[in-house]
Amino acid sequence: MTRTNRNIILNVDSYKASHYLQYPPMTTQVSSYIEARGGQFKDAVFFGLQMFIKEYLTSPITMEDVDEAKVILQAHGVPFNEAGWRYIVEKHNGYLPIEIEAIPEGAVVPVKNALVQVINTDPNCAWLTSYVETALLRAVWYPTTVATVSWNCRQIIQRYLDETADNSDSLGFKLHDFGARGATTEEAAAVGGAAHLVNFLGTDTLSGVLAARRYYGAEMAGFSIPAAEHSTITSWGRDNETEAYANMLDQFSGPGKLVAVVSDSYDLWNAIDNIWGEELKTKVEATGGTLIVRPDSGDPVTIVTETIERLMRKFGFEVNDRGYRVLPGCIRVIQGDGISQQTIEAILEAMKQRKQSADNIAFGMGGELLQKINRDTMKFAMKASAAKVAGLWRDVYKDPVTDQGKRSKKGRLAVVRGMAGEIKTIRREDLGQRENLLVPVFRNGELLKDYEFEEIRQRAAGILQSEELTDDAVEYA
Repeated sequence: MTRTNRNIILNVDSYKASHYLQYPPMTTQVSSYIEARGGQFKDAVFFGLQMFIKEYLTSPITMEDVDEAKVILQAHGVPFNEAGWRYIVEKHNGYLPIEIEAIPEGAVVPVKNALVQVINTDPNCAWLTSYVETALLRAVWYPTTVATVSWNCRQIIQRYLDETADNSDSLGFKLHDFGARGATTEEAAAVGGAAHLVNFLGTDTLSGVLAARRYYGAEMAGFSIPAAEHSTITSWGRDNETEAYANMLDQFSGPGKLVAVVSDSYDLWNAIDNIWGEELKTKVEATGGTLIVRPDSGDPVTIVTETIERLMRKFGFEVNDRGYRVLPGCIRVIQGDGISQQTIEAILEAMKQRKQSADNIAFGMGGELLQKINRDTMKFAMKASAAKVAGLWRDVYKDPVTDQGKRSKKGRLAVVRGMAGEIKTIRREDLGQRENLLVPVFRNGELLKDYEFEEIRQRAAGILQSEELTDDAVEYA
């Protein structure tokens, strides 16, 4: 992952530079928290904080960083806390004197609960807690939102597999990440791509695989297969479309192998009915592998159901134990155009109505997965909730009469499981003997928790509820 700004002092909204002069006299600590206040989903799949900590907080700032920030911020027109930053370099060897608590990564938590809590550990650095908001909130809201979108798609696909397939063994490969080229930066592709892999095993966003490997120890978190694009098919010329398809089988198919071929370059129905279903039918069936036909234009619901129907007419089908039709193992379909959570459900429901099993289809999602989201998708915010002034803690909160949805929490916080297993955020002084799900993960430059990717996957899948892996945790599927 490439950082465009390695100086954490400058990884900030400009107005933050003036805030060190705005706190009450004798303020020694400020405690802030991050939450998803609502939005499109009722639960959040927390993920991504560890990437930010390892990349940005485990390396110290230097006097050169302070010098750079001084020149830039003063020229920019805002005050600069030169003494405060030089103090951090001299007193703390450049490591930020803050503690970050967070719920375990991969946890599925109802919105309106604290996911992260931050406090300064040096009384001379009370201004630092809110200073890191810009970078820290961005590091949480984006991967958590992507993981949540992906997780909700997984729930939908799981439901239709349960209803129309004999098993859900293929679930891990039912949603493929096509989003790399649509991401704003390579870093966004890496962070978002890793977030998707919390829930699925299929991806073409190689940056996400590398992020899972670098920051979470995943040797290989995602997989792909050989696949055609329009240029590799159309470069053969329209009169040689059959030869282009045959070449894909010759180059990549074989026993146990999968190959995807985009088939709508000219006439999808001709490709299915005549080329795949007649001229190359014997070849497809004889490879011992699986051809995955990709229709790539038109209304997704209509195109997918009709594609499957026509393939069944040519290649046949079996009726599974649940009474739904399944293509033979030599052929499947992937839809990668116009895919969102809503169209996935619409396609699967239309297939169900036509007695087509969800086994027949996989999906590829691009912009809807990695790009068509923002901080307001889940209404993320980081807010101060407590400050220690003149030795006494006081509640810090906002309660705007014009928007009660922006009312913030008060006090030092804890997150607990209630008697019925529900998760809720409470004041820390009310914790008692209950376990606080907010676990210290970073303090004064040191990473305190190092989550493994498989652990995160199991937690998101509902296999793992506690913080640590259990002996009976089953393998992620």
